Amino acid sequence: MPAQPEGDPAPRDGALPASSVARAAERTLSLYVHVPFCAVRCGYCDFNTYTMEQLGDGVSRADYHADAAAEIRFARAVLDAAGAPPRALHSVFFGGGTPTLLPARELAAMLEQAAESFGLAPDAEVTVEANPDSVTAETFDVLAAAGVTRVSFGMQSAVPHVLAVLERTHTPANVPRAVGWAKERGLGTSVDLIYGTPGESPADWRASLEAAIAMAPDHVSAYSLIIEDGTKLAAQIRRGEVPEVDPDDQAEKYVLADGMLRDAGFGWYEVSNWSRAAHGRTAEQNRSAHNLAYWRNQDWWGIGPGAHSHSDGVRWWNIKHPLPYTNRVRAGESPAVGRETLDAQTRYVEHVMLGIRIREGLPVDSLRPEGRRAVAGLIADGWLDGAAAVAGRAVLTDAGRLMADAVTRRLLDW
Repeated sequence: MPAQPEGDPAPRDGALPASSVARAAERTLSLYVHVPFCAVRCGYCDFNTYTMEQLGDGVSRADYHADAAAEIRFARAVLDAAGAPPRALHSVFFGGGTPTLLPARELAAMLEQAAESFGLAPDAEVTVEANPDSVTAETFDVLAAAGVTRVSFGMQSAVPHVLAVLERTHTPANVPRAVGWAKERGLGTSVDLIYGTPGESPADWRASLEAAIAMAPDHVSAYSLIIEDGTKLAAQIRRGEVPEVDPDDQAEKYVLADGMLRDAGFGWYEVSNWSRAAHGRTAEQNRSAHNLAYWRNQDWWGIGPGAHSHSDGVRWWNIKHPLPYTNRVRAGESPAVGRETLDAQTRYVEHVMLGIRIREGLPVDSLRPEGRRAVAGLIADGWLDGAAAVAGRAVLTDAGRLMADAVTRRLLDW
């Protein structure tokens, strides 16, 4: 598991500088609720998650919703004390871990607290990540009644031997059933896929894409497998038990995914995300509003162990382990342990790095001189759209999406 980020100590009362809320009325506010529990820890995962065996004594899954609700109330008090104007939540996202390991009524209780503390915007998006093996039809009855609007299913692959390498334990046949239950209750649906797993053939990847498209979700996310240091899969590759990830293979699989999804009516809106018009909503309305808030560098408050927050250039993060997190929240203290105020250079780097990944791209005039000078060369290389640049925006071409990191480095003159 990655180390806690470095930074300055965060104050125990959570107090925010006035500068972090000075423009709050111009910015959206989202809420992320981290549920740090998993039935089994997957070999590729470096998220801040724990099985009950790893947690040990003193941490109860049954009490978690109450502790998270307490932090939600604390968040509102901190923002009020800093002078932020009241803002209804633009989006709420329950992630993990496996949120659906908690009873649906407890997820509903946390959402109810968020609505009571902040209010929900009329068009607020409320997403719950779900493991298809940990839900029933009744789960979605409760979530829909509570105000959840969208469910994101961790599918990853439809091929058993690929799931085995990832140590994903869900049954592939349960995914379409769970997606169907959610759709029957009027919930938006997204499926998450991973490509480039060692041992995954092109035919395996095609089969996973076909299975995802056959479910007719509103949204698909497809991420290349990244081998993180400290994970079980990284150790297996280092020992030669599992082959290395092949970047060329991953690029070919990305192209296949984009083509198949496009043929099925999905359009990309971020390098790894596609949406389509469905159920009376446009493709734009079926984008992930919560993730777009991150990519557009808006404000969000992260609830739970290890969760990160951001308010207009001030970032902070909570203590990672659930036990000290619980102790701090119950004592009425901030669970944050580190904070940083982003300097102008860091904010500019993130503006370029995040903005270039979305379909709308970046305003050319928001780039520094070295970035504006790089645009013509990137057009010549086929990585930026020439017509969009003439209209004032730096937008990736299809080929440029494969080279998004290289485009970012060129725009930053690195």
